[in-house]
Amino acid sequence: MATIDDDLAQVEHDIRTLKIEYEQFFGGGRKRPPVDTQWRVDVFIKRYAERMAEVNLAQRFRYNNIASTYAKYQDMWRKKLMLKESSSVPHHFGAAAKAIAAQRNKAMAEARRALASRPSAAAAASRGERKSRDGTGIDAPPPFSVQFSNPARETRKVHDLYGALIDTRMATGEKSGAPSLEDFERFVEKKTEELKRRGGKEIEYTVSVEGGKVKLKARVSR
Repeated sequence: MATIDDDLAQVEHDIRTLKIEYEQFFGGGRKRPPVDTQWRVDVFIKRYAERMAEVNLAQRFRYNNIASTYAKYQDMWRKKLMLKESSSVPHHFGAAAKAIAAQRNKAMAEARRALASRPSAAAAASRGERKSRDGTGIDAPPPFSVQFSNPARETRKVHDLYGALIDTRMATGEKSGAPSLEDFERFVEKKTEELKRRGGKEIEYTVSVEGGKVKLKARVSR
């Protein structure tokens, strides 16, 4: 049976997947918005907002971070959907997108009401925790690291790394030069093979913010 920590880890993965799917949708690689993935995340946010009495302080802190980050993404996706509808989306699809947005906003409103009824000091700690440590004051995610031995067979890890890269770029305001998922997969496979030829068995990739800039680094871990 999945624990609360397992559930939190799964929804973090689902949000990364959702970000990738929305990038593909807005970039023309998908015909429809990722409704199924978003529904799973919405259900989780609502369910755990009603279960705050069951979680410990560390789990509540983690949940608040997840809910806050997800709310920011929702607002961004909503605005992009509106722009897409007003420019080139057929009328029947625009109506469907509005219905999806209305359902999503209703779920989030209920989640926020539940959270508001259970104030926590973790929210204030969350704001301080996310501040960049490089002195720039940028509200950036903490560094993300993952190891590969064979990226072609570790697709989920590649997607998580890509999601962390896009997440960090968005948090720092970098909007240009982001690779597509397909190009990123090819890059990781090529770079990993290159470093393994130098004698490495596992290659570690890290996404971080240095001097206000997003950095993706690869090194031989063992």
